[in-house]
Amino acid sequence: MQQAEKKQRGRPASSSATSHEQILDAVQAILTEKSVRDLTIEEVARRAGVGKPTIYKWWPSKFALVLDLFERQKIPTVRAPMEATAEEVIRLQVATTIEFLNGFFGKVARELVAEAQSSPDLLREYQERYIMPRRAVSHEVIYKAITSGEFRRDTDPDILIDMIYGPIYYRLLIRYKELDTAYGDTIVTHALSTVKKEKHS
Repeated sequence: MQQAEKKQRGRPASSSATSHEQILDAVQAILTEKSVRDLTIEEVARRAGVGKPTIYKWWPSKFALVLDLFERQKIPTVRAPMEATAEEVIRLQVATTIEFLNGFFGKVARELVAEAQSSPDLLREYQERYIMPRRAVSHEVIYKAITSGEFRRDTDPDILIDMIYGPIYYRLLIRYKELDTAYGDTIVTHALSTVKKEKHS
């Protein structure tokens, strides 16, 4: 089933692309009013003005629909300019992530994570399509910093990524305090203090 899902994924060609975008637009409109759990293929088809078979031609489930919507509007990938330090890039990545999660897609992310707890397939898809690609970009930045001497040689990239983004997603999911860029900056300062090389005069 997983192979079938991957085979169907992606934007269709020519005139079908219009219906494809209309369907994803309908999903986004519905999710401004309802949760991912309450989303139905029937309502998506009605809002998009297409038949259910058209939807199932491209997406095997409502979760595949939501993941495609999420991927269409995902957080922009922030890569390092040649002259930027790793710290500058990480701070920019964190600020961009927080800005994204404070909008509509923060709501969607919370609901996807909640649904994924009882759906191993959804959890795997969410990890593969969203989490892992973003971690790969962060790995690049950290390895570059280790090589250049900005970060200590014993820096563990996975641990550092968890130290930075774990608190962000904790605050997103639990919502006991506001998730803002000042909080993100503070997290980065504390996390990087454990890996930055001391400068000797």
